[in-house]
Order: sequence, then C-alpha cells, then structure tokens
Amino acid sequence: MATKVTAKIISIDEVPLDDLRHSPDQKHMVVLVVDDEVLVADTRADVLSRAGFSTLTAYDGESALELALSNAPALLISDVAMPGMNGVDLAEAIVRAVPHCKVLLCSAYTTSIDALNSKVARYNFPVMAKPLHPTEMLRQVKVCLDGLQTQAIA
Repeated sequence: MATKVTAKIISIDEVPLDDLRHSPDQKHMVVLVVDDEVLVADTRADVLSRAGFSTLTAYDGESALELALSNAPALLISDVAMPGMNGVDLAEAIVRAVPHCKVLLCSAYTTSIDALNSKVARYNFPVMAKPLHPTEMLRQVKVCLDGLQTQAIA
C-alpha cells in the first residue's frame, strides 16, 4: 500500500532563518547539494545560500563526485534514487575521498528508508523523507556542521 504524503507549499521567502543561520566559523564550509530533479536541487541550494552557506549544486552522482574531489565539501545533501550513480554510492565515494565530509540523504520512497538505514548504518548516514521542509533541512544541516565544528575543535 502506498503511503500518502502531504506537504505544505511555502514561498522561499517564508523560510524562517533566524535560529538556523550558520555560525561564523562555518562560513568556509561548503555544502554540496545533489538531486536529479533540477528544481529540487536548485531550491535546496537557494535555501542554504539564503541561510549563509556556500553551496555547490549537481544534478547527477558523477558530476557531484567531480565537484567533491575538487572542492572538499563539509556536507553532502543527496537524493538517494538517481539514475547512474545513486546517492548511497555517491556518499560512500565522497566519504572515502573526503573523510571529514558529513552526509544527509533524502528519499521519497518512505517504505525503503528502513532498508536504506541498514545499508548506510556502517557510515551513519541519516536518511530524511521527502518532501523535506526547508526549516527541517536547515536544522539537520546545522546539527551536522555543528558536530563537524566540534570535532575540528576537539
């Protein structure tokens, strides 16, 4: 049985940013956003940019891997289901090449999230259900990058 997904559509200008902006120490951290749906990838990158993050955008796994190898992102946000290289394989490749890179995966296939979680458990990649509200995405990004900042200080 298919799961019914409901989402509230809001203007990008309505995304509350007050508590979700990055810290000054995170200004140099790059977030790589990957989704084969151009509008989704561009919108996520726009929300992150408005919150003060540096972003790179790719629309397939192969291009994203090239960007990651030349720019060493602090965080990868990727869709799981993409043609060619999927998001899990992309995340594994990037983490091997850029060990400090944190990962947030997104999937519209909520029935497969448990299976995905077990596949990515060895890497501890969180998987978020799509549609992903911009505020929740920013919270997750902040948690990931705060953790990275804490590790860098320790």
